[in-house]
Amino acid sequence: MSVRDLIVLGCSSQQPTRLRNHGAYLLRWNQEGFLFDPGEGTQRQFIFADIAPPTVTRIFVSHFHGDHCLGLGSMLMRLNLDRVDHPIHCYYPASGKVYFDRLRYGTIYHDHIQVIEHPISEEGIIHQDDTFTIEAKFLDHGVDNVGWRIKEVDTIKFDKEKLKASGVKGVQVRELEEKGAISIDGKKIALSDVSWVREGDVFTCVIDTKYCQSAIELAKGAKLFICESTYLEEHRDLAVSHDHMTAKQAATIAKKAGAQKLILTHFSARYRDLEPFAEEAKEIFSNVEVADDFKRFDFPLGDY
Repeated sequence: MSVRDLIVLGCSSQQPTRLRNHGAYLLRWNQEGFLFDPGEGTQRQFIFADIAPPTVTRIFVSHFHGDHCLGLGSMLMRLNLDRVDHPIHCYYPASGKVYFDRLRYGTIYHDHIQVIEHPISEEGIIHQDDTFTIEAKFLDHGVDNVGWRIKEVDTIKFDKEKLKASGVKGVQVRELEEKGAISIDGKKIALSDVSWVREGDVFTCVIDTKYCQSAIELAKGAKLFICESTYLEEHRDLAVSHDHMTAKQAATIAKKAGAQKLILTHFSARYRDLEPFAEEAKEIFSNVEVADDFKRFDFPLGDY
């Protein structure tokens, strides 16, 4: 089984601190490496986290405020230096194309890698294959800012006892899965008679936004939901004026969306102690943890 986890490479907001780097989040899932919002210093954070940069296969930039994208150029150049042979898919709001180009071509280097751009101008499904579906929605941050929902495909799981009772065995199992029904000794066996559907897991990333309906929709049923919580309730006025959220608001989204686990992140530099974020959120939603640089969160096949 492939690695399934989320590694926090940074969890600060507008500026890094002595303890927290600019934000960046790596989700390793089914042979893919999804890198979200690589802020300044992300390349070096990979070294401290003891993770090889070529793990990255897809990069998501929610918007082009510096703390969410200043590490993009160096990450692409690092992947180029490593001469990765897989394509690097980059997703970002289409209105930020000029900033993407400036970051990608900000220095002189020989371009070896294949970068496939996906500028997002409309909400909805932006990628779909036999492994994942990726959905994007615009959030409420004063500039074009995208939240992401990644869902793995549903899979068929067979009930061994029902297979045995129905006389289905060997190559017949594959035939049944491909055709949907087969006949054994004159009796029709439907796929649904001996199997069940395991619904694919969902990961949601919502960074930099006011409380909004789009965030709730993206997080619906998410197994793992990482969400900005820049401020505590005592500074809710700052959250409103800067188009951000509090920990309690993030927890409210998780509860309304029916998410399984919430990870709080993107903390204002004014806070040194992050435990109050968890305490505040747990008043609304119980299964919550606080991000910290190099902290890893499992993303198991079963429920938490």
